Amino acid sequence: MVSSTVKNNLYQILFFTNRLYFLLGANILLFFISFFYPRFYEVAIMAFIILGGVFLLDMLLLLLRPSGIVSLSRKLSNRLNNGDNNEVVLECRNSYPFPVWVSVIEELPTQFQERDFSLSAKINAGATHIFRYELRPVERGEYQFGYSNVFIKSALGIVVRRFVFDNEQTVSVYPSFQQLRHYELYAYMNRLNEIGVHKRRIIGHSMEFDHIKPYTKGDDVRMLNWKATARTGNLMVNNYVEERSQQVYAVIDKGRAMKMPFNGLSLLDYAVNASLVFSNVAINKGDKAGLVTFTENKIELLAASNKKVQVNKIMELLYAQDTQWQESDYEALSVKLRGSLSTRSLLMLYTNFESMSGLHRQLPYLRRLARYHLLLVVFFENTELKRVTEQTAYDVESIYKQTIAQKFAFDKKLIVRELSKYGIMSLLSPPEQLTLNVVNKYLELKSRMLI
Repeated sequence: MVSSTVKNNLYQILFFTNRLYFLLGANILLFFISFFYPRFYEVAIMAFIILGGVFLLDMLLLLLRPSGIVSLSRKLSNRLNNGDNNEVVLECRNSYPFPVWVSVIEELPTQFQERDFSLSAKINAGATHIFRYELRPVERGEYQFGYSNVFIKSALGIVVRRFVFDNEQTVSVYPSFQQLRHYELYAYMNRLNEIGVHKRRIIGHSMEFDHIKPYTKGDDVRMLNWKATARTGNLMVNNYVEERSQQVYAVIDKGRAMKMPFNGLSLLDYAVNASLVFSNVAINKGDKAGLVTFTENKIELLAASNKKVQVNKIMELLYAQDTQWQESDYEALSVKLRGSLSTRSLLMLYTNFESMSGLHRQLPYLRRLARYHLLLVVFFENTELKRVTEQTAYDVESIYKQTIAQKFAFDKKLIVRELSKYGIMSLLSPPEQLTLNVVNKYLELKSRMLI
């Protein structure tokens, strides 16, 4: 983004450095000493004249130049990734005929709460310097970049000239499409196992017939086609492929349970990022991906589809999601999905249960959903509590804290057991590993033919 300079008055662009004040202080000290030792008076006068001459020279070097003598441009994407590091590039050119020392102060978006952000470098005459820095947003929405302030000083270091560049820019922070591209790249290179994605291969357990082929070493002998073998005189086997065009939905709870933050991101943001990657993987596998979000009084549903534009639709819908302080209405969710989804679908329900009482309030509605669909409840392991349980207790207070933390951690395991008792699958995952665990679970369900 090319920037134009903002015109300011002289008192707004001219600043004095600490070096000037130190030299003036030293000169005043000489005048003070000359009061007791008169022979220093001429030295103090000479030093004052020299300092004044250097001051005027430095002003002339910096100020008697057009405003375009220094240029700055900011380069960044119009869409930033939520929860990831996003690079911002500043390109500064020095057209002065001598080297200058540059300090850049960026007016960052208010969401970052950075008030002392600056970059410094020495730029030779006629040269261009590239400043690079990274920003990690933890909220979705619009981010407003303000002006860029560039402070220039010469080798004399007495005066500083400020250039203000009008490069205001609004960018949108979306769910992490960087993770989306990351998984797509590794899938294309067949290296998903390096980042922890493991596709379980179960020979002969797919239901959709593809073709008959000659038997090769390693094929499942249970798939031998004896009629084809008798006709050809060679061993022939049936070949099956995974079923496609099955409906999978990411169902996201936006109630108060999803407000809890971990490493700057809320649980909702972790669920949003995981849903985007999971939906893309499902579409690439030939399935139809959809999205459901619900709160106390509102349910949004994006019908499942396997078209490539579906990923963009899901991203745009996820961009505007936010949590509420009320508890979400699971009864309304079960009624809505029962009426809207006519075929059996995989429902990835992202929520969070911290206690057995919280689960029991919603369990009747979860059982109703599981009756008509394949339901997987995804909830979060409290990593902060886990860290407390691993610490060594030295006093009574620490023992009490560890006991309470262990009780909450044990409740999570009880929730998993309670869900399995009613035939409801569950996935308990640390927030930072949610995307990886969800993709692995989906691939496992596909290989087990449960969808």
